[in-house]
Amino acid sequence: MTATAEALATPPTAATPDHSDAYRRRRFWNWFPLGLTYATFYMGRYNFNVFKGRFAETFHFDKAEVGVIATAGFWTYALSVILNGPLADRYGGKRAILVGAVGAAVFNLAIGAMFLTGWQTRLILSMSLLYSCNCYFQSFGALSVVKVNTPWFHVRERGFFGGVFGIMISLGYTLALTVGGFLLARFPFWVVFAVPSAALLVMAAVDYFVVRDTPGSAGHPDFDTGDASSGDETPVDLKYVFSKVFTNPIMLTLAAAEFCTGFVRQGLLLYYTEFLGEVHGVKLGSSLFSLASTGITVGGIAGGLLCGWMSDRLFQSRRAPVALLFYVGQALSLLALGLTRDPRLASALVGFSCVFIFGVHGMLSGTASADFGGKKAAATAAGMLDGVQYVASGFTGFGLGWLLKNHGWQVWTPSIIPFSILGALVISRLWNARPRPAAH
Repeated sequence: MTATAEALATPPTAATPDHSDAYRRRRFWNWFPLGLTYATFYMGRYNFNVFKGRFAETFHFDKAEVGVIATAGFWTYALSVILNGPLADRYGGKRAILVGAVGAAVFNLAIGAMFLTGWQTRLILSMSLLYSCNCYFQSFGALSVVKVNTPWFHVRERGFFGGVFGIMISLGYTLALTVGGFLLARFPFWVVFAVPSAALLVMAAVDYFVVRDTPGSAGHPDFDTGDASSGDETPVDLKYVFSKVFTNPIMLTLAAAEFCTGFVRQGLLLYYTEFLGEVHGVKLGSSLFSLASTGITVGGIAGGLLCGWMSDRLFQSRRAPVALLFYVGQALSLLALGLTRDPRLASALVGFSCVFIFGVHGMLSGTASADFGGKKAAATAAGMLDGVQYVASGFTGFGLGWLLKNHGWQVWTPSIIPFSILGALVISRLWNARPRPAAH
């Protein structure tokens, strides 16, 4: 571990509070609808993953051309999530997620309307622009969830929250696949975008009436969460959040690790349906495709819960050791996925890989960001980590798409695995790092 990390690797000082049953119930009714809202964000973003293969086939586009749309969305999201994090820290996570949900709903409707009216002029450009606008508002999702939930969970409870965050990510992706796949098989393109839009608006209404930013605003006492904001009375402004996040050596190391996560995660999710179809003959709607898509959900949930439990129980709320183990798991499972010639095993390995991919993502973006950003800068921290992840994701659009177009599927997993290995090396530098309370 580096000297800088050593200096910041002090254990949290605040004891884990003994929460009342009433508090735990109210906390559930705070994070559960918020998590469902985040799942609908995924429905309105990853519907593109479901639809892009049929879209390319219908309008005769290749993988690199369709990849331009994905890259435009990923990089818009990456820039936006970094810029919007300080706004959520300043104005509150609840306001931020309401803005995001309504905006994403509007632009999903706009994409649907384009296909409903039969628009076919400059489709790549039109889809890139509208999908990018959608991704701007999508960027409020993850950082808002982290911002709202950070004051409700002590640092020693956040491994659990990281697991819950992973579950919501998995649930959202599954909703996008299952609902989107069902709609795509039976209805015109526009329906694939209209249904997530309706779901987003419903959950925005629920959040408006149910979600509260802090325990105090819900009638329960606020408490010392034991994170990097503990004992810090500095007013929250742009200077504060930038100093807490963008000049913090641990946050910068976490960002480098999440860059690796982004390439691995989207490198798998963006192309696995076409890989299974073209290499193994697994068709959309088949039992083996269901095995893969269900495996993503089950694997993501298992990975999130296991990662959180191991972090809190085995490593005293240190996040890096578990992340390192899961990066190694990514590399091994992706290696097996690329080597197997059995369609059943390939379908199963897609979900198994997601145990390690989603586990790391939830741990770093959902938990470590709250720990080291603290409740005052949690949204900025989550925004930076999620943003860097989507910078890397952008390269899986046109970049990995170009490789697959020109060199075929034999380069797919060999192009992804090095990022898992690099992620393990980067995160190993924070082996003993914990947040240092300001009062320390």
